[in-house]
Amino acid sequence: MAITKIDGMMLKEMLSSGAALLVQNRESVDALNVFPVPDGDTGSNMSQTITAAIKEMNAKRYTSAADVSDAVARGALRGARGNSGVILSQILRGFARGLAGHEEIDGPLLIQAVRQGANTAYKAVMKPKEGTILTVIRVIAEDLEKSGPKCENLEDLFRLLLNSGDAILKKTPEMLPVLKQAGVVDSGGMGLMVIFRGMYAALTGESVEAGCEAGGEAAQAMPGEFVDEHEAMSLDEITFGYCTEFIVSHPHPDMKDSEVVRLRKRLEKIGDCVLVISDLSVVKVHVHTNDPGKAIQYALELGELDAIKIDNMFEEAREREAARAEAEAARAKEYGVVAVALGDGLSRIFRELMVDQIVDGGQTMNPSIEDLAQAVEATHARNVFILPNNTNIILAAQQASELTEKNVIVLPTKSVPMGISAMLAFSQEMSVEENTAAMTEAAENVHTASITYAVRDTTYDDREIHQGDIMGMIDNKLSVLGADIHQVGLDVTEKMVNEDATLITVYYGSDVTEADAQKLCDELAEQYPDCDVELQSGGQPLYYYLIAVE
Repeated sequence: MAITKIDGMMLKEMLSSGAALLVQNRESVDALNVFPVPDGDTGSNMSQTITAAIKEMNAKRYTSAADVSDAVARGALRGARGNSGVILSQILRGFARGLAGHEEIDGPLLIQAVRQGANTAYKAVMKPKEGTILTVIRVIAEDLEKSGPKCENLEDLFRLLLNSGDAILKKTPEMLPVLKQAGVVDSGGMGLMVIFRGMYAALTGESVEAGCEAGGEAAQAMPGEFVDEHEAMSLDEITFGYCTEFIVSHPHPDMKDSEVVRLRKRLEKIGDCVLVISDLSVVKVHVHTNDPGKAIQYALELGELDAIKIDNMFEEAREREAARAEAEAARAKEYGVVAVALGDGLSRIFRELMVDQIVDGGQTMNPSIEDLAQAVEATHARNVFILPNNTNIILAAQQASELTEKNVIVLPTKSVPMGISAMLAFSQEMSVEENTAAMTEAAENVHTASITYAVRDTTYDDREIHQGDIMGMIDNKLSVLGADIHQVGLDVTEKMVNEDATLITVYYGSDVTEADAQKLCDELAEQYPDCDVELQSGGQPLYYYLIAVE
């Protein structure tokens, strides 16, 4: 029997299935990262992003396709991590725009939504690179527009989508030489196809494990989690104003499961966030509704009620907003700074430089858009500078500005030393424009080397890399390969120092002793007498040294 419509409930099942399959195959997608550093995390970032989206989708009872996709887009935007996660969130955002106002999805609407997803993702990236997830979603949209109108059955349309995506994914190595050298396809594109494959499995009723060829360790699918977050809701987000909770403490002796099911269905008609839990000896009920009396009346048919609690969510929201506005007015200041860093030493340095909020993250983990937005809000400043300090966080930082009304300025700092240099150029006395120019210029005068180890064998930039090799990157480009951490540190510094250099700063990580770091600094001081050499405890994991030359 042909499938011609996808309603909201089916869309929820499909998205949940796609998310679950990506979680199952996270490590397989991570393994496709072409650069063998220990923080290859495309699969992790995308799975955390889609998990946040599903959590938002399951927080309330959405029934229309438009409402389901809107919730998913909201959750993905807030939970997006890393460039791959942000791009995925933009695909989902465009998809939701394409479904706006629709209860169900038919073939033409699905094609339109995929096209909107591709367009929105491309617009979010300043310099789109072909051979990536962007190419995969764009080509899928083009093929659906070309051949999709012939498919009346949505199963056929989804098979066309999968065939198109698989075909273009196989071509990504021809578009990006680094993929071809490493012998892999684009990891972000693979992550997207895993999601689509999981969605198709739910549409056709197949086992979710049968939908993916990526392999990987299995994980359980995410359940429909209940989340009561009314204490964080704003006034305009509240549809049902009374949080109503009670217990049917002494049910009728002959109460049946069917009566509990009937109660749940009746409550769903008068509210949302419905939770009805029963073991036939007691029934716990929670519902957001505008008619708590009716909810209580329904439950009285099952037995005696106890522990009745009704909270006016409208009044709670007014009080929170008034308190928030009062605190904002009292504490508002002109400038705030948010910096991303990981490591006790690096965090301490930023605090000493009067950074307002430090978000954990960087080389080994990427903060979400919501993490960054919350840090911006916590500064209580009108103008907030964000120092991402990592190339994979800049895009998320730029999107964080959409979750706050503050004036957010994202400085394109690609390393912690760049962020520290930018902070040294900051002044409370200068205008936003002057600070932006001065901090950007200061950051760009810094060259940063990072030293870590290879997690697997691969070929990159015409170099054979073997697991365990010590890699020295300069400004995020592989520069030195070796077997000795100390020697690689000397070699990368030699490549960065020129006649204009005046300062060398060495930040040693958690896997390096202070004595070894001091030995490196002593040799650098002897080798470059015209430069000041400073040693700082960074405490960063996985990266033995960060070396800055200014």
